[in-house]
Amino acid sequence: MKPLIGTHECKADVKGRIMLPSSLKKQLSSVLQDGFVLKRAVFQNCLELYPITEWNELIENVNSLNRFKKKNNDFIRRFTAGVRLVELDSSGRFLIPKDLIDFADISKDIVISSSVNIIEIWDKSSYEKVLKDSAIDFAALAEDVMGNDD
Repeated sequence: MKPLIGTHECKADVKGRIMLPSSLKKQLSSVLQDGFVLKRAVFQNCLELYPITEWNELIENVNSLNRFKKKNNDFIRRFTAGVRLVELDSSGRFLIPKDLIDFADISKDIVISSSVNIIEIWDKSSYEKVLKDSAIDFAALAEDVMGNDD
C-alpha cells in the first residue's frame, strides 16, 4: 500500500458515525472491501484506523512476543484493548464505538489525518492543541529523528 496523504476536518453524527473523506477512499480503494481495525493510539488520545492488511503485519510482530514474560502479556492486553473491526457502510461511513469516542474525547468536530500507512482520528480541538504544543519542539525532534548521519 502506498503512503496515505491528507488531513481533513469532518463531523461525527450523534451516533458516532464518520464519513471517510473521498480522497482517502480513493487512496484506499484497493483495500476498502477488506475492512479496517480501529484502536486506541498508544501515545496520544486519538484513534488509529488500520487497513486490515497493515494491521495483520503489525499484529504479526506483536504475536511474536513471548507471552511467558509478564510485561509482554501486559503490553499485548493494553495494546489490543478496545480494538474493533470496522467496515464502511454503503454511504462510506463507519461507526466509532462509545468507549473509543470516550477515550479520544471525540465531539462533533473531528480531524482525520493520514499518518503514513494508517489514519488518525482526533477531536478537532485536541488535534489543534497537540500541533500547537509540539510546534516549538518540532525542529529539534526532526533533527533527532531524521538528522542522524550514521
